[in-house]
Amino acid sequence: MYLSRRVDDREVLLKRQSRIFFQISAAGHEAIQTAAGMAMRAGHDWIYPYYRDRALCLALGVTVDEMLLQSVGAETDTASGGRQMPSHWSSPKLHIVTGSSPTGTHFGQAVGCAGAGRLLDPSSDAITLICTGDGATSEGEFWESLNIACLDRVPVLYLVEDNGYAISVPVERQTAGGNIANLVTGFPGLRVFECDGTDFLASYATMTQAVENCRREQCPVLVHATTIRHYSHSLSDVEKDYKTASERAEEAQRDPIVRFPEWLIAEGLLDSRGIEILTHDVDIEVQRATERVLKAPPASTSPLRYLYSDQVDPTSTAFEAVPEFSGEARTMVDSINITLHEEMDRNPKIVVFGEDVADCSREANLREVSGKGGVFKATQGLQVDFGSPRCFNSPLAEASIVGRGIGMATRGLKPVVEIQFFDYIWPAMMQIRDELATLRWRSYNGFSSPMVIRVPIGGYLTGGAIYHSQCGEVLFTHIPGLRVIFPSTALDACGLLRTAIRCEDPVLFLEHKKLYREIYNRSAHPGPNYTIPFGKAKIAKPGSSLTIVTYGALVQKSMQAALQVEQRNPDLSVEVIDLRSLSPYDWEAIRTSVEKTNRVMIVHEDCLSFGYGAEIAARLANEMFSSLDAPVGRVAAMDTWVAYQPLLENEILPQVENIVAEADRLLAY
Repeated sequence: MYLSRRVDDREVLLKRQSRIFFQISAAGHEAIQTAAGMAMRAGHDWIYPYYRDRALCLALGVTVDEMLLQSVGAETDTASGGRQMPSHWSSPKLHIVTGSSPTGTHFGQAVGCAGAGRLLDPSSDAITLICTGDGATSEGEFWESLNIACLDRVPVLYLVEDNGYAISVPVERQTAGGNIANLVTGFPGLRVFECDGTDFLASYATMTQAVENCRREQCPVLVHATTIRHYSHSLSDVEKDYKTASERAEEAQRDPIVRFPEWLIAEGLLDSRGIEILTHDVDIEVQRATERVLKAPPASTSPLRYLYSDQVDPTSTAFEAVPEFSGEARTMVDSINITLHEEMDRNPKIVVFGEDVADCSREANLREVSGKGGVFKATQGLQVDFGSPRCFNSPLAEASIVGRGIGMATRGLKPVVEIQFFDYIWPAMMQIRDELATLRWRSYNGFSSPMVIRVPIGGYLTGGAIYHSQCGEVLFTHIPGLRVIFPSTALDACGLLRTAIRCEDPVLFLEHKKLYREIYNRSAHPGPNYTIPFGKAKIAKPGSSLTIVTYGALVQKSMQAALQVEQRNPDLSVEVIDLRSLSPYDWEAIRTSVEKTNRVMIVHEDCLSFGYGAEIAARLANEMFSSLDAPVGRVAAMDTWVAYQPLLENEILPQVENIVAEADRLLAY
């Protein structure tokens, strides 16, 4: 407890000396955190801490040197390689999962981690600890995770360290009634404990009982520990601006660094001289660690290192495979379904879940019904063939679908989750951008989350309207660390999905709804080992006069437009490139084609302004200006939403005639 406080104090000093760049402390939380660390089994249980959990991490085995190396952003910072702020704890050896700055994003992940442990080793009594401040319990993902934890009876222990403030907002303005324990008592199967988190003895008694209960019963438990925040929220905050002097004095009376030594002396376990020796030894330890750390070289390795897996490269020739066709031609949705079946059969660690993806959650009814298997039937039969633990329906909560998947993947499973419609992916955006895509990079390869997010996308549905027809893939191709794939044929869907599942990076796999059951893009099954490398475009149609770069539903429309142009101009030919992979994309294929044709246009279904085509157009202008005989053309949707009325939808989304008109303009330039 005292060591935690003195490291806090040393960081405060170093920040004021401009030797570190940020500081946030555990001061006031040391008693409950130390008790929690003593009750858990480091390296056996799994820990999802939050940024105040210094004493917890020290008790679990993180060293002072490791903490200060993160503070100075050293090359040898084992938690993040100088990439994260201090107090973002991470230790694969101790099962302390890398933390992030957004509050509340770790709840669903921890529930997923705990559930994965049950599937990976049903005999294990390991539990998962989730730590949080009182403020983060206002986040929706806290409540979503509690619902899942109680639905599935998951062995997670929530430790709410309630210091009465979320920065400057007091708990009575944060939590209805001012006590989170009272609000959660209605959750079935959730055991709730409360204690004074500044009293070490009370904290230890409560935590040992809570951990034992969670471990023995393999059920969710919540501990609400009231603490103080002895220092300001961080060095960027001044608590005197919103806390009165009397309030601060009252909190100081509960300081665990004062209370516990007083109890030790009163009980005759240590005298004042013993306390003095102990604190002196700690001060010397911190001083020596500081001297060592300040000599450490700053982080200087490539910022791109560990953005993606360094073990499996999905863009490599290892994923080039020759199809071995068999059977009748299948639609895209059928190809996706059989690929999922084959991969689940090959890899027992694959789990598939999302809204409506199972055949029937009430298993007793499976004999009487045909089975749902997703709103588009892409997952039909998976639950029947592989059982409910590996294919199941989740609550309707997109953030928790992705968050839960992240925790499962971190623990060792391979989740393939489904967001029912692209239009509803936005609640999961925080999990995708701030958590999934950053996990490997921010932990310096300590942790990773190789999962696949399948998402039906796109319009041309006749009546899909705003909330079932949108695109927006460019918002995801802008995220470092995330692979974004968008096939246009059944064959490509099979090969690219298999690559997505077998690679070690997070993949957003976009499936155009209009293409699910088209006749023209069907294919016989290419075999259970057919894969396609990411970042490798396909020449859908060769040509020499104009290049069209496209993907998704616009591939076929571009082909139709090209044929119309050629029928009217027999001396001209149009090349159509199907990108298939949006991040990474095949620049070499584009460059080679444009060097041949000297004219190019980009066609996509997303909105024109700030769209995916803008990046390619900019790069063409920058790197291939001398090869161009005409401006770079673009055809895309109008800068508005997709409407319900079919005539309006046709006007909004790019059509064959729009592509033909732009092709004519470029060819005549």
